[in-house]
Amino acid sequence: MSVAVTEHSGPWTVEDVLALPEDPRNRIELVGGALLMSPSPGVPHQRASLRLAMLLSLAIDNAEAPFEALEAVNVIVPDGLLIPDLVIADTGAAAEAGTTLNADDIVVAIEIASPSTRVTDKKMKPALYAAAGIPHYWRLELEPAPRLYLGHLERGTYTDRLVQTGETTRLTNPFPLDLDPARLRR
Repeated sequence: MSVAVTEHSGPWTVEDVLALPEDPRNRIELVGGALLMSPSPGVPHQRASLRLAMLLSLAIDNAEAPFEALEAVNVIVPDGLLIPDLVIADTGAAAEAGTTLNADDIVVAIEIASPSTRVTDKKMKPALYAAAGIPHYWRLELEPAPRLYLGHLERGTYTDRLVQTGETTRLTNPFPLDLDPARLRR
């Protein structure tokens, strides 16, 4: 993997990134022609991701909503390629997708903050997802206790609502969801 990266010159394109060999140790995203690399998530992150994906899938099924929850998919945004920890995507688009989904196909982008991604997930990614027009951006922070920031796109930026451990989300849009963030960690 490092050989392919060091032999590249000039700005990176989505096609360049998708042509790289898979690297199970790193997530490689593209922002403004530059690579953004982060280590693969740790076990607490992955446990929370799986639990959240299962809860979201159940809520989507119960609502008979035309969406599905997907983990770590390539999403094309105006400034490159991002890999959210989870997305809620249009079912039809997901069924037709190959390697990527377009931002237009995403209803909710979800990031689970890790020590190596905390600043990116809080500062950079919301702006990129908002510029792409993704209606909802949710950020789950696991430390010191699980809390979920539910962002809804309003006038080009996300307005957040914080749901802390012991509280319940009680969402109706994009589908009904009741969730206490404490359920995402053992």
